[in-house]
Amino acid sequence: MVRLDSGHPASSKLDLFEGMVTKILDHLQAQPELFKDTALFITFDEGGGYYDSGYIQPLDFFGDGPRIPLIVVSPFTRGGHISHTYTDHVSILKFIERNWHLKPLTKRSRDNFPNPVSFRDNPYVPVNSPAIGDLFDLFHFDKDRDHDNDDTDRH
Repeated sequence: MVRLDSGHPASSKLDLFEGMVTKILDHLQAQPELFKDTALFITFDEGGGYYDSGYIQPLDFFGDGPRIPLIVVSPFTRGGHISHTYTDHVSILKFIERNWHLKPLTKRSRDNFPNPVSFRDNPYVPVNSPAIGDLFDLFHFDKDRDHDNDDTDRH
């Protein structure tokens, strides 16, 4: 079944996708007890790399492909922050694994790659390639600054 609100460029309309995301956010924010501990990851295939004009890390036969838009909505996000860390779809999995102290799925999967180390002259290119970020730079888990929840030890 084709979903017209999926956000996929071949079978959807972007305004329907935006409407679906708005509806989800409205329902989530209407439940403060749920929203206070939630991170909603919004990503979509925008149609063949039109969004991406940067470095694509050659990881294997298929490469890593162009980056895609990702927005995270959460009380824990760092508002107005744009990440320059090299990430891909596996970054969401790496975030889940780090946040809940889980082991990578397999020894050969991309979630085993280290977090990228980059230099200021080109923050998009990891000098320790292959490397994929875990999205933790998007969050600030100690918003009340009482140091009871360090960014590196979230659970």
